[in-house]
Amino acid sequence: MTSATDHAEPSRPNRRRFLGGIGAVAGLAAAGQVPLEGTALAAPRLRGGVYPFTLGVASGDPTSDGVVLWTRLAPDPFSPDGGMPSRPVPVDWQVALDAGMRRIVRRGTVPALPGLAHTVHVEVEGLAADREYHYRFRYRGDVSEVGRTRTAPRADSVPGALRFAYASCQEWSHGFYSAYRSMAEEDLDLVIHLGDYVYEGGVPADGGLRGTATPDVLREAPRDLDRWRMQYALYKSDPDLRRTHARFPWLVTWDDHEVVNDYAGAHGGTDTANRVAAYRAWYEHQPVRRRSLPRADGSLTLYGRSDWGRLARLNLLDTRQYRSAPPCGWGEAPACAAGNDPAAGTMLGATQERWLLNGLSRSPARWNVIATSVMMARLDHDGPTGDIVWHDAWDGYPASRKAITDTFVSARVRNPVMVAGDWHSTFVNDIKSDFDDPDSPVVATEFVGTSVSTNGDDEVYGPYYGPMMRWNPHVKFFDGDRRGYVTCTVDRHRWRTDLRMVPTVSRADAPAETFASFVVEDGRPGAVEI
Repeated sequence: MTSATDHAEPSRPNRRRFLGGIGAVAGLAAAGQVPLEGTALAAPRLRGGVYPFTLGVASGDPTSDGVVLWTRLAPDPFSPDGGMPSRPVPVDWQVALDAGMRRIVRRGTVPALPGLAHTVHVEVEGLAADREYHYRFRYRGDVSEVGRTRTAPRADSVPGALRFAYASCQEWSHGFYSAYRSMAEEDLDLVIHLGDYVYEGGVPADGGLRGTATPDVLREAPRDLDRWRMQYALYKSDPDLRRTHARFPWLVTWDDHEVVNDYAGAHGGTDTANRVAAYRAWYEHQPVRRRSLPRADGSLTLYGRSDWGRLARLNLLDTRQYRSAPPCGWGEAPACAAGNDPAAGTMLGATQERWLLNGLSRSPARWNVIATSVMMARLDHDGPTGDIVWHDAWDGYPASRKAITDTFVSARVRNPVMVAGDWHSTFVNDIKSDFDDPDSPVVATEFVGTSVSTNGDDEVYGPYYGPMMRWNPHVKFFDGDRRGYVTCTVDRHRWRTDLRMVPTVSRADAPAETFASFVVEDGRPGAVEI
């Protein structure tokens, strides 16, 4: 095993200073914990005895009787092996009814494998429905912080409410995650992340808007698995992101920047080896189930469904892996007849689309949520003078969109609501049964959230998209340049959305405030501002 002093590359001084900051936070979180019982005490020592839980803990994909628990052992996350030995090591885990971890209800020991960056994905079962739990991990004498999670209600129940937040687009060097600092203080059942968790570029030496020195090894963009792991380690070094992971269970999908901008499946400039590495690093660093473990060809199953009793069904989509090339061209381009041909292009792929439509048709839920990384509503760029749209969103795949909106009508799907990210802007949209017919009925509602940090404090999309709003009367609200997240409170009678914005991402402590609020009444598609 290589000792810590054997790493004498030029990046070491920067990395050592950077790790000192995140290690101090992690060490404080672990202080004072009661020792666990298990086999991890006999595990190999780490280099220099460095704290291994530098990237925090997380939970995800809650069911009525269980949840996924996640952590990664990474005492030196900006070295290729994370500072761990090149063999499996045992990690203890516990689940308790209390934050003090005295009323233990589940425990075990699992191997952290070097082939998966010494990450741990524990699928806990046998828990009570609709209940809060606490959890932690231990490796040798080091104990992680205590995370909080919860299970979903029973499938046959109708809970009084569901409250969740969603977010997307968090370019680390574009600003602090002040949105997450506020989100962590909310009273939420879960968090949905809609993609662009990391970005694919190299990292500035000064950390960009953060003004934080970063290790030299991060200068070049990720091109292999080791480097992608370091990219996730950098993003998870943020204390507010780590805290929000530790406070709530998450549902997670991806968008494009987890691989490369605006790609579509194997199209759009993706290198196969790099895409496979990026997919694997995504799995390693998210609280997802073993069904998402990458296969031999690099593909993985991401899309899935989470039921909150009979109150809400959450359909989480993968809008990147199975896409065909957009049939009418890339980026900003005119629409064309081929876009309306299901055989010419697909957003979801045949299998996922069939799964979604069947789930919508048979859903017993009062609210049917589709969590998608990109906006579904049409955005006409040039009004009556042309037909230019943005083809990286559902506008590039109108046949795929129509299959869904037709199902809303034919299957009488109750209260369909889309939540989306990607645009670094906020939209509240009516979803029409036929966007080519302005008099067609509204069949669903869409809320598009802005970025957590991407674009920083710059004014970019307000000046660009703002003038287009007069050609898009189905867009009921638009804001182009504020950062933040969205909270949604759902009960049996209505859905309330609060747009939570921060004044700046140049400070980690900038507080979020509610910029605007909307409601959707049960049985009445379309949002109304309150």
